[in-house]
Amino acid sequence: MSINKTYAVFGLGRYGISVAKELVASGAEVIAVDIDEDIVNNASVELPICKCADITDPKVIRQLSIDDIDTVIIAMASNLEASVMSIILCKEAGVKTIITKCANEIHKKIYEKVGSDMVVFPETESGARLAKNLLSSGFIDMVELTNDVSMVELDVKQEWIGKNLAELNLRKKYSLNVVAVKTGEKVETIIDPNMPLENTMKLIVIADTAMLGKLK
Repeated sequence: MSINKTYAVFGLGRYGISVAKELVASGAEVIAVDIDEDIVNNASVELPICKCADITDPKVIRQLSIDDIDTVIIAMASNLEASVMSIILCKEAGVKTIITKCANEIHKKIYEKVGSDMVVFPETESGARLAKNLLSSGFIDMVELTNDVSMVELDVKQEWIGKNLAELNLRKKYSLNVVAVKTGEKVETIIDPNMPLENTMKLIVIADTAMLGKLK
């Protein structure tokens, strides 16, 4: 499977490696970066583009062409200063989405303040799960119920707006079973199949994991 989006992973500890390997295994282009040469040498066995560099240096950010990257995952929760500097430099470079691994709630507030679009806690968001969510276009969250079945929260696709579930027939086309419709914090489990979908709505569905790629 070919993935159109590009990714960079800063920090190749257990979490960063997990994210990078899942992205690469799914066909995504990934630039993996760490300041420790030994870590980079070990990671390069499994990651095609692996660089030893100090990503708090503006020159390095330019040399890596980070401005061409769609999503940067900053996986250095133990280094607050480096994480903050990386967020700022990536934001200045024009990176569309910055995701930062976080150690605690105080750091979360700091990362959001300086421009991180999303903050994840490794205790509740595994690297592999984060990668799968990133790869699943339009998915807000995905929980694997079994190896083959997932519960997914996704945006209403542009071409679905104004149409209802009866005419879209998502079960036949995408093997999706819509179990709830979410508007803001309100979740409706009794769904009118003739209700027109709006762009403010989210669909909560149960799906065959292997079929989710059809939504891209």
